[in-house]
Amino acid sequence: MKKIYLSIIIVLMSVSFALAQDAKTNHKFIAEGDEIARVLSTGSVHTYQLELGEAQYVFGKVDQQTVDVVVTIKNPEGKVAAEFDGPARGGETFQLISKAAGTYTIEVTPFEDSEGDYVIRLLKVEPSAQDPEGKVDQLMSEYSGDVPGAAVMVLQNGNVLLNNSYGMANLAYDVEMNENSIHNIGSTSKHFLTFGLLLLQEEGKLDLDDDIREYLPELPEFDHPVTLRHVVNHTSGYREFVNLLIMTGRNISTPVSQDKVIEIVQRQPELQNVPGAEFNYNNSGYVLSTEVIERITEMPFPEWMEENVFLPMGMRNTVVRSSPNQIVENRTFGYQYNEDGRVEEVTDLGGAMGPGGIHASMDDLRKWVENLLNPTVGTEAMIREMSTPFTLKSGDETGYGLGLFIDDYKGLKRLHHGGADLAHRSNLMVFPEINAAVITQSNFANFRGDIGNRVVDIYFGDMMEEAAEKEKEAAEAKDKAKEFDYDPEQFDPLTGRYELSIMPGFILTFDRNGDRLFTQATGQPEVDITATSDSTFSLVGVPASITFHINEDGSADSLTLHQNGNHIAKKIEFELSLEDMKEYTGRYFSGEIETIYDVAVVDSGLVIQNYQMENDISLTAGNTDSFSAEFPLTEVEFIRNEQGEIQGFTASNGRTRGILFEKWE
Repeated sequence: MKKIYLSIIIVLMSVSFALAQDAKTNHKFIAEGDEIARVLSTGSVHTYQLELGEAQYVFGKVDQQTVDVVVTIKNPEGKVAAEFDGPARGGETFQLISKAAGTYTIEVTPFEDSEGDYVIRLLKVEPSAQDPEGKVDQLMSEYSGDVPGAAVMVLQNGNVLLNNSYGMANLAYDVEMNENSIHNIGSTSKHFLTFGLLLLQEEGKLDLDDDIREYLPELPEFDHPVTLRHVVNHTSGYREFVNLLIMTGRNISTPVSQDKVIEIVQRQPELQNVPGAEFNYNNSGYVLSTEVIERITEMPFPEWMEENVFLPMGMRNTVVRSSPNQIVENRTFGYQYNEDGRVEEVTDLGGAMGPGGIHASMDDLRKWVENLLNPTVGTEAMIREMSTPFTLKSGDETGYGLGLFIDDYKGLKRLHHGGADLAHRSNLMVFPEINAAVITQSNFANFRGDIGNRVVDIYFGDMMEEAAEKEKEAAEAKDKAKEFDYDPEQFDPLTGRYELSIMPGFILTFDRNGDRLFTQATGQPEVDITATSDSTFSLVGVPASITFHINEDGSADSLTLHQNGNHIAKKIEFELSLEDMKEYTGRYFSGEIETIYDVAVVDSGLVIQNYQMENDISLTAGNTDSFSAEFPLTEVEFIRNEQGEIQGFTASNGRTRGILFEKWE
């Protein structure tokens, strides 16, 4: 009897162990056409296995009904092949081209501590396309069908290599995206405006190195003159009007006039930097430039651009939209996911004329590119001036000319600018050395930002630096990291929050979960990190690395972020008690932006409240009187008098800095 009883226990234990293992791994096989609904709990991993041959294309989608997920695809060797972490709600799409035959694994995990329902669908499993157009069509799968769409154009030597449209231009009226669709190009408009300024300079009607007050005398006179060149190369020191108005709780889709932007500059007590000394992307200067053009030409900016820029180039399907209420025939409507994961229509930004506001067809953008490469309107000297990086007073180049970013992409010079209205996304890239260009447009806020570069790789990869060499270097770095024997517990003294010195309020948080080491930057998802030595770490999937400056006890007070330069970040050790927090509470007023903030203590800690803002702004102590903040702020610095009493604070959010709020007694 005892033996039988013991056997039953062993059997039950075996079954329990098997169930526990199954619950841990959650292996499910998935095939094309499958649709699986599940509930994801915090900390769990749902795993799906997929048998693939070599060079097969896979496309799928996770409907994030009530949970924000991260999708990771691993190859047959168990290595991460791709990771996808996009919107918090709606569709999290994923795609992959298999490099080898075998069993691939799709992992679905919750983002941070989220949990809830999702549905995973495997929509396509097919041979990977072999021709460039087919590869782009597969790349654009998530924008095809009854969804917000996109358009892609590839040009070289005056020929159109690709001009394809995907998805819908208008969901309400079932209008497909097509070659006649008119796209909101957002900030890609900027080099159109600077081209207009250069035309007027060629005519002797202005000089970019003139003080802007020669044309707009009502602007305040600061300690240093601000030139037209400063305002269009983002070194003026003026407040950025969009970021400033967000601080007031104003809806950024509300129209903003040129007079309002002038008033914002007039209220500014001092420049944020010496003109020409610092690059800080700024839309205010482009609004001011439209006013300059209108006063010089005595014509409305949209009409002057049409007569002097668009029509001479044959761009008959391009307009400057001066108001969100203006009707533009054949325009695409913008869409985004709402908090429930449903697609909703979004209006355009208000006050975008100048820094944005241009709507154009893909074919008209082709004509614009051809004029950049071989100017028939304007001169080659104008294009050279637009595409020459500005040199700061320090001698450093900004990588920005006049309305154009200038850099190298895989060994080739690239002129480019992107655009992002509330829901429209634009990217125009020109490669003058190979007489080529790639243009992407979308009416979806969640359009992937790397699409343009991936199209470039498909069409022109063989003309650029050998990607294989870069992949080899990356693989060697990974192998080196893998070979380094690092005890994860050794990382514990390094965990914590580090604030970038060049960008106060931007925090890098480092943590450990078992053997997993990871970091998270302000407003961004978690990124795994891998030790390459006791003090150096690489970021997985990100071209960046970290060096901790380690003390004798194994801790660190600072680190260096190696990404587009070397940037110091100092560790934040300061924490406030409840009583300490109460000292900062009260009502504060900014005369510059005519806004009241209430600083209060709630269950979550110290927050800023404003009646026009839907959510509180959480404050996190960096050191005494210095706090990082959630958007629309990034940094708050409290001010004390000689007696140590708090008198106010300054608030900043990157492009707009040092807004003074005084305490009301």
